[in-house]
Amino acid sequence: MCEINVILLRGDRHERIMDSVAKILVEGDSIQLTGILGDQMTIAGSIKEVNFSRGEALILAN
Repeated sequence: MCEINVILLRGDRHERIMDSVAKILVEGDSIQLTGILGDQMTIAGSIKEVNFSRGEALILAN
């Protein structure tokens, strides 16, 4: 299985907000993250980059 870690970008700050994310669902400016154990988090923002070789997704905070 391929999981990634999600990093939230707020200005100069980089905050790791969720590890082992298996699903990312985007609806407008709302992003729902689902982990491999079913845990969920919804944040407002936009996806800047998904890099599978580094295993991370970068999200710009609104």
